[in-house]
Amino acid sequence: MAKTTYSPQLVVVLVAILFVPLHCSNPHNNITQQQTLLRIQHLLYYPVVLSTWNNATDFCNTLQTSFVTVVCYEHIVTQLHIINTDKPPPLPKDFSIDEFFATLVTLPSLKVLKLVSLGLWGRLPATITELSSLEILNVSSNHLSGTIPPEITSLTGLQSLVLDNNEFTGWVPARVGLLSNLSVLSLKNNSLNGLLPVSLENLVDLRVLMLSHNNISGPVPDLHSLRNLQVLELEGNFLGPEFPRVTDRIISIVLRDNKFTAGLPDKLHSFYQLKKLDIALNRFMGPFPSSILSLPSVTYINIEGNRFTGKLFDDLACNPELEFVDLSSNLLTGSLPGCLVSSKARNVVYDGNCLSSNNGNAVKNQKPISFCSNEALAVGIIPRHHKDGMGSKVALAFGLTGGVIGGILLVGVVFLIFRQVNGKKAVKPPMQPVPENAPASYYTSKMLSDARYVSQTMKLGSLAVPAHRAFALEELEEATNGFNTSTFMGEGSHGQMYRGRLKDGSYVAIQCMKMKRNHNTQTLTRHIELVSKLRHQHLVSVVGHCIEFYLDDSSVSRLFVVFEYAPNGSLRDWISGKNSGRTLSGSQRIAAAIGIVKGIQFLHSGIVPRMFSNLKITDVLLDQNLAAKISCYNLPLLDQHYEKIQQDGVKGYFNRLKEPKRVSNPEKLDVYDFGVILLEIISGRPLRTPNEVESVKEQFQTGLADDAAVKDMVDPAVRDACSDQSVTTMAEICSRCLADDPLERPSVEDMLWNMQFAAQVQDAWNSSEGSPVEPAVTQR
Repeated sequence: MAKTTYSPQLVVVLVAILFVPLHCSNPHNNITQQQTLLRIQHLLYYPVVLSTWNNATDFCNTLQTSFVTVVCYEHIVTQLHIINTDKPPPLPKDFSIDEFFATLVTLPSLKVLKLVSLGLWGRLPATITELSSLEILNVSSNHLSGTIPPEITSLTGLQSLVLDNNEFTGWVPARVGLLSNLSVLSLKNNSLNGLLPVSLENLVDLRVLMLSHNNISGPVPDLHSLRNLQVLELEGNFLGPEFPRVTDRIISIVLRDNKFTAGLPDKLHSFYQLKKLDIALNRFMGPFPSSILSLPSVTYINIEGNRFTGKLFDDLACNPELEFVDLSSNLLTGSLPGCLVSSKARNVVYDGNCLSSNNGNAVKNQKPISFCSNEALAVGIIPRHHKDGMGSKVALAFGLTGGVIGGILLVGVVFLIFRQVNGKKAVKPPMQPVPENAPASYYTSKMLSDARYVSQTMKLGSLAVPAHRAFALEELEEATNGFNTSTFMGEGSHGQMYRGRLKDGSYVAIQCMKMKRNHNTQTLTRHIELVSKLRHQHLVSVVGHCIEFYLDDSSVSRLFVVFEYAPNGSLRDWISGKNSGRTLSGSQRIAAAIGIVKGIQFLHSGIVPRMFSNLKITDVLLDQNLAAKISCYNLPLLDQHYEKIQQDGVKGYFNRLKEPKRVSNPEKLDVYDFGVILLEIISGRPLRTPNEVESVKEQFQTGLADDAAVKDMVDPAVRDACSDQSVTTMAEICSRCLADDPLERPSVEDMLWNMQFAAQVQDAWNSSEGSPVEPAVTQR
């Protein structure tokens, strides 16, 4: 056989073919990079921006544009940018997002993937995690829907995640904090909802956080540890009530159109790098910190549509670089600062306040000074006055004096009417509702000091509860068959409770209280005026009242308060099994705890002034749907010791009279009380005395470090029907609520977030494969 010989030139060609990776193979399949990119072109239905791609294209050496970029490193594709000019409609119905990403993952070395405005639709598949080298992912301006896959948090190398302008729903992934290298997180213009995950606090390298135009609610997590955060945009959500806690390195803050209600932080005047502040269309209250106008970097300020008060002065300093200032629709008084009107280049808006020019003349589109004063009082804010603002002080003094005189005359007329009452007869009290836009002279000095009224903006709908009205004693006697013992429901510290049935067939609960002759009638009527306006799905509403007077001096003999009826009794009965052995399931207990917190939150922040409930578990009732309703909020003003109880004690209900130490945050007492209730919900044990609470609390807090010990203390109805994570979350927030130091207890918003998180985890656990679905009510 003849020996085969090869020329040197042929050997060189063979070596070049074998070792030059012009068409690198993928280990998953044998598709080359060129075939993958052409396949992507085909799956995208040949968009115009990819019209130059064909079989002869050398992708690693093509001309890069702002629309299409392919970058290679050692002939391996590492970056792919495909960006359309406008957002197109969704791709045809036979487009498959799963097939598209299955093709993409044959480029496993991708570090940058930008697929913008390409008409992609469907759920973002979890297979994206196979692109484990990704550092930048941008799929904005498409039609992607469903939840953001939680698996995306396994891409720990991600530095930028942009999913803007899609149709994503559900919550922001709870484990987003695992993306520790993330510097940009942008999820704008989607339909995300729920609460923001606390794990956001772990993104210490984050520079940009943009979540605008979603349906996200609740508090903003503490972002103070994010020392590099420069841009925070949360516009168009339901976030609040506290201003986000950020560092003084922030450059842009956009919070407009949310539910923020508290004042601005004092440290805002030290944000020397702040350029843009947009907090318009919220419910911020309190004095406007005019010092932010002179921040060295600020160029844009918008506080439109809030409830800011305060007096501006002509000589206020402004940053000369200011380009836009909108102060409109607040409660600002004084003179428009000269620095805001001296330059025609600035866009300055200030309509809807009570401002005047620096010479005292009226300014266009302003309201009278009395409007801002009255509105400030209506939201519980006493406007600050400048030293030489004697005119406004005199006006307020005359208004208050007139209110006092008017109140005295009103009481005198009422007294004469009562003297004409013959016999022991119940009549409607001499009370008129507070007008929604009452002038300052309407409020007496006593009423202003107590401020026991609900502002117009805080009134809620009826929630299917009838409007409050005055009942005749005969109506109540007929409803209870003469207060027959068969209608007697029990007796508490404030009087006896009866069940009644009105003529329209509806059931009510009627509390009868004997009054002392020296009881202040005005205090009584103000109290009824207040509670008659309170409407919330987790409060037992007051639907009416009746006052009975003594014959000889027309002073109050008895007060009847008529409540909506909660047919399922107290929460304790449903935990201890007193209802024929029936108890609430684990999920129902979590829902009840959430309802209690929402009721507390409304009493603390939904009315003016705030109310504190002195809460016990026996005061939590369940309606026909087993929804929790707080019933004790509406009687504390009748207790002569109420104000002292609010000021004394550092623990909760069981300990308020034991410790004389004054607390500056009475809301922390309600937090402690909720902790006691939650402890009973978790343990299933009635806690009737302070000693029982202390004993169980101590065991509970000591055993938190040991999962087994905690499980032994948990009621089997909870332990056997709830996920471990849900139980752990409840146990931890319960322990924090019961801290001896009030400053260590969580806020009401923190309690709500944790309980809602426990509910979310529980719902996911219930719906997962192999997890039992809890019965509505369990039998002991």
